[in-house]
Amino acid sequence: MYDLTLTFDNGPDPDVTPRVLDILAERGIKTTFFVIGEKLADPERRKLAERAHGEGHWIGNHTFTHSIPLGEQTGRDTAEREIGRTQEAIGDLAHPNRWFRPFGGGGNLDQRLLKPSVVDHLTRNKHSCVLWNSIPRDWADPDGWTARALDQCSGQNWTLMVLHDLPTGAMAHLDRFLDRAEAAGARFRQDFPPPCVPIRNGEIALPINDYVSSIEESV
Repeated sequence: MYDLTLTFDNGPDPDVTPRVLDILAERGIKTTFFVIGEKLADPERRKLAERAHGEGHWIGNHTFTHSIPLGEQTGRDTAEREIGRTQEAIGDLAHPNRWFRPFGGGGNLDQRLLKPSVVDHLTRNKHSCVLWNSIPRDWADPDGWTARALDQCSGQNWTLMVLHDLPTGAMAHLDRFLDRAEAAGARFRQDFPPPCVPIRNGEIALPINDYVSSIEESV
């Protein structure tokens, strides 16, 4: 037996997210959707975020543009532009813990994720920073990711997995993955493993130096 928390990044997508929500509803699985702020300007995508929220999923902040990792951006307004605007777009769909997930340009857990002014923004605005311990790279291998995902689950007691509700074709295999995970003893849960949440409700709960760049020191 093992615990498995699923998360979906980079949506919502009108061609993919509805089916993902259908599959999760059929199985009674609750997850978190880490959305791209600029996508919520589209009414159809906003309605998908509202549907997910209404069905008991959590809505998290995954930056406004998802263009350059925050730890590689020199601008002093990075946090407000990428995190603040997204949180405003999420609005009343936000979870009380104000979940935020940075991106590392391919799932990297390193100093690309954050920088000091971003950390300041997260703590000042009582955000919780959610990382991960499983990246099966569904976007890069739409047909082969499920075997890698199962292998990553089997190697740890509680997996926090990043998938993507994007039109790559990967989510065509979501049903099969969930079948196999359940057969292997997965217990699905919505909350996050504490080691993957280094900032919780604005408090730094775990060491974060490995995720914070020094780019602003050279500006």
